[in-house]
Amino acid sequence: MTKFFLFAIALGLFVSCNNSSTGLLSENDKIKVAVFNGNGASATCITETYEALKIDTGIYASEISSAEIESGKLSEFDAIVFPGGSASSELNNLGASGAEKVINFIREGNGALGICAGGYLFSTTKGYPSLQLVSATEWDREHYDKGRALVEFALTDKGKELFPELASEALFLQYYDGPVLFPSDSGKSNTKDYEEFGVFVSDIQIKKNYPSGITPGKTFLLGEAYEKGKTIVISGHPESTPGMRWMVPRMVRWAINKPLISYPEKWIRPELYDSAIFFNTELAKREKSLYWQLFEKEDSVKLNAMEKLYQMHSRPAVRWNLGLLRDQSPEVRKMAALYLMKNEYSAALPDLQAALINETNQNCITQIEESIDFLSHF
Repeated sequence: MTKFFLFAIALGLFVSCNNSSTGLLSENDKIKVAVFNGNGASATCITETYEALKIDTGIYASEISSAEIESGKLSEFDAIVFPGGSASSELNNLGASGAEKVINFIREGNGALGICAGGYLFSTTKGYPSLQLVSATEWDREHYDKGRALVEFALTDKGKELFPELASEALFLQYYDGPVLFPSDSGKSNTKDYEEFGVFVSDIQIKKNYPSGITPGKTFLLGEAYEKGKTIVISGHPESTPGMRWMVPRMVRWAINKPLISYPEKWIRPELYDSAIFFNTELAKREKSLYWQLFEKEDSVKLNAMEKLYQMHSRPAVRWNLGLLRDQSPEVRKMAALYLMKNEYSAALPDLQAALINETNQNCITQIEESIDFLSHF
């Protein structure tokens, strides 16, 4: 019996169904989740959120626009996800009417997940336009643009009940200017109205002259009831963190009171990370220098750059591998296919399938087939 199921049994969390059984459901019987794709939502975050939801074969996901929300299409779904990007732009794109429709959707018993910018959108932050769906506010609004990092966070006891697979691990997620939350003035003065599932461990001090000591201990992951519905917010980006993407469908299930099922162990890999990485000016310059090396003629230079980018868990470098699938060097093509698999970049399946059609090198063919097989079986 694996450690994941041992955690589940110990905490009494999971029902007897598993992901293989949910795969037998018809589309009509699946949980229907809308991913907001209006202006303000990052195209990359939309794609990665959609792909992460596929891990749960009991979920049917599709994108939804502000125009579709306005026309009533949201009523066809059980939950909505607002991905990273710009919260104010997302709210502006919804408009007053669309915002009210989203609020009513949750009020009537549905669920919502806010990732990074989605968390800002759901917050109750003084002076910041938002939906005010959770009684949490941004702690340090003045320095909201804290930067990019692989940050460490810790689960609370309630968080360990939600994610028993992570109960004994040091935990890390990709982060990019996400909200640092604490109880808002609308809540009780010395207590949290929301359920706190996780807190920041990392002290995020990436930019020069920005204050230190702001983030440790602040809320990183929370959930809260909103009349008949529920919302859940996370400051980091599980959808773009290999080994942690399965957290997205798990959070959706919590938000709509659906059974929390187990997922294949190949997706659950918190052990990939052992320390925080902050993309300060120096590291960002190094990342950019390695990017330019991908255009060099020497295979050894490109291969070395690809390896170093993978080791530093560069978020944009994952997508740079797409073009490298079409490199002249078979060694580069093979490594690109390997890193797309290691990074769980299932959005690359069309690129991998196209590469396989034209590939003549047997080593490349073998790796591309392995990557396709890994990424296409949820």
